[in-house]
Amino acid sequence: MTHVYDILEVLKEELRSSPSVNTVTYGEISDLDLDKTTMFPLSHLLIENVSYNARTVSFRIRLLCADIVDQNPKASEFDDFYGNDNLHDVMNTQFEVINTLIMKLMRGDLFNANYQVSTTPVAEPFKERFNNVLAGWSVDIDIEVPNGASIC
Repeated sequence: MTHVYDILEVLKEELRSSPSVNTVTYGEISDLDLDKTTMFPLSHLLIENVSYNARTVSFRIRLLCADIVDQNPKASEFDDFYGNDNLHDVMNTQFEVINTLIMKLMRGDLFNANYQVSTTPVAEPFKERFNNVLAGWSVDIDIEVPNGASIC
């Protein structure tokens, strides 16, 4: 049985195919060196729990998609609405990473491969200060897959 390996591999490969992702990681976010700027933009996966149904298992996956917010020392001369950093760009690109993955799980290639969203995902924006200012989106996705375990 390879359920955990399979779902992580499928998600990792899908996220790596995005031009807005540089690194895909797995596990506890506290184990990462978030000061290492070369890893960003980052997509991070964590399995939160698994629920069992009659013929399927549903993995609750926490996905964090983040990038570094760069501050421009020069004040914006064009439009104060966007300020003098790239926060809007970061929020847009990382939203699109999550949006593309969810759409593929709901009605695309991953759906057809039996990796299917079983509840409505809700993405939440975040902005956190470490040594870098990181911003992006966090979403919990319940992904249902066939349970191939034999009861014999």
